[in-house]
Amino acid sequence: MIIKKANINDNEILTEITKKSKAYWGYSEEQILKWNNNLTISKDYIETNCVFILLNDNKIVGYYSYIIKEAKNVILDNLFILPEYIGKGFGKYLMDDFLNRMKNEKFEKITLDSEPNTEKFYLKIGFKKIGEFETSIKNRFMPIMEMCL
Repeated sequence: MIIKKANINDNEILTEITKKSKAYWGYSEEQILKWNNNLTISKDYIETNCVFILLNDNKIVGYYSYIIKEAKNVILDNLFILPEYIGKGFGKYLMDDFLNRMKNEKFEKITLDSEPNTEKFYLKIGFKKIGEFETSIKNRFMPIMEMCL
């Protein structure tokens, strides 16, 4: 497995990974279409933010991206993996790379809004839930997570 910086031409495959990964949790095609803008990774997004892809046998199977919030704080904006790789250690591999990168760059705090179905993953990694907000789906709440490095 290799993790490297994404290039702008990866935008379509990253959008596909994002949508397939989101659909893995049982969301309908109709709901995925409603979220289309939020689930689309544009060339501009890749150019503007820090985006790293995970290659397995030269195939992009996942990625993460983060946004520098202020000097010592970052937001983990995305972490998605193709459904056939979920639960096989690929997410942990991506997260380990991300956390090592954050420590090496001397960031002190990471925040993220978690997909409700992945909250346990982030808790296991060491994040703490600090709040939540209701989404566009009634009675669906997104956990707000934080980790101090």
